[in-house]
Amino acid sequence: MNKLLAILITGLFASSAFAQSTHSATSTQPVSSPEVVKAQTEANKDIQKAQTDEAKAVHEANEDVNEAHKKAEKKKSKAVAKASEKKSKAKAKAAKADPEDKIEAEAKADKTMAKADEKSAKTVVDANAKFAKVKVDANADKLKAKAETTKATADAQADVNAATAK
Repeated sequence: MNKLLAILITGLFASSAFAQSTHSATSTQPVSSPEVVKAQTEANKDIQKAQTDEAKAVHEANEDVNEAHKKAEKKKSKAVAKASEKKSKAKAKAAKADPEDKIEAEAKADKTMAKADEKSAKTVVDANAKFAKVKVDANADKLKAKAETTKATADAQADVNAATAK
């Protein structure tokens, strides 16, 4: 929430700086005409809205990434714990085996441990892949929001310039 508030405040300062730079860039034209003032006001509103929408999209994308990370870590830790449990049970079973069956029991325990490790590794890989996909999608959403803000800023500047030219 603090990040969102900081982004919104930064957007406010940026839009006021944008309005000032627009004003100084068109100082050779009569800036005080009602059309120009209205265009600047509308431009500031449009830019503010675009920046707010971008901040919201970035915040949502970051939350999605954080949630996916938590899920992936939980899934990985469960898989590792389950594999450790299976491996310890297999070792205990092999240790309890009769001396004449000891070699066979140890071989069976080794197979069980290898299978548990394989299953754990596959689960970890799948969790990492899913997290990576969420991360890529979130970055794409952020870039799209930034592009929309850039377009809105350019459109607003064009509208102000058109009103100034009249």
